[in-house]
Amino acid sequence: MSDIINQRPPKPDVSITIPIYNEVENLDRLESQLFAVIDLMQESVEVIAVNDGSTDGSKIKLEQICKRRKTFKVVNFHRNSGQTAALMAGIDYSQGDIIVALDADLQNDPKDIPSLLQKLDEGYDVVSGWRKKRKDAAIRRNLVSRIANRLISKISGVHLHDYGCTLKAYRRDVIIGFRLYGEMHRFIPIYATWMGARVTEIPVTHHARQFGQSKYGLSRVYRVLLDLIVIKFLERYLTKPIYLFGGIGALSIAISIMLFAYAVYLKLFQGVSFILTPLPILCTFTFLIGVISILMGLLAEILTRVYFETGNKLAYSVASKHNIEEKLIKKL
Repeated sequence: MSDIINQRPPKPDVSITIPIYNEVENLDRLESQLFAVIDLMQESVEVIAVNDGSTDGSKIKLEQICKRRKTFKVVNFHRNSGQTAALMAGIDYSQGDIIVALDADLQNDPKDIPSLLQKLDEGYDVVSGWRKKRKDAAIRRNLVSRIANRLISKISGVHLHDYGCTLKAYRRDVIIGFRLYGEMHRFIPIYATWMGARVTEIPVTHHARQFGQSKYGLSRVYRVLLDLIVIKFLERYLTKPIYLFGGIGALSIAISIMLFAYAVYLKLFQGVSFILTPLPILCTFTFLIGVISILMGLLAEILTRVYFETGNKLAYSVASKHNIEEKLIKKL
């Protein structure tokens, strides 16, 4: 009898991870709507709520829910670390073979979760939600989002209508090993594609926000674009950064040589003194840029080796956990 009591509960089939930052007004509704869906699902489900340093009482509310529902697990951060870090923590502390990411503001509808899982059953590895009828500001949010999504699809080669939709479902084995930073959680489908995953999307319901304030603004756009540059760099040059920096360096040195040759030509055949043209200065600058670029490439090669040969480092700091055993953390 004691062996049965002490036995660890069975591993869940699905883990729903929810990043939360100052959403206290939405949490009761989130609990009721989410578990109304979970109670009808055939799969066993756990919920990993990651409190990203909330200051509005979300921590207390989450711990109250945690006491009522044993499958509702909470990770509290010491401070606000961002949505990407919160999603990464949810993945790290999850156990399910399928991971579903969901926002806490209920603009995503938990009723769409079974549809995502059904699409995974068709053989896909990542299913992304597409807010086809988005209930946000027409210009400030919708138009900017459409432009950004087209740009991301064009540059990455992974064509999705809505990278910014948090509601996505992943098979665990296609996202093992990813460490995400900045705003890169939205690029998980791109990472998964690198691993040979099959990626698709389905339309999902989108509601207007009822309580609280959106954490997203126009300032996020340029950060996303910078992160996209990082993604493209990692795709092409992660293992050989010297190809990029060395190429730039070689081009700069070649330009420097041509400028020097032209300055000598002007001196010998046109009688133009070096001090009468900017060519010697340009020659010096381009040569130095070339040397510095090559040195940066060598430094990047060293850092690449450090990256691959050292252990993973987390992008967040956990203050406390509830209903989570210490041994369950996954070092992905």
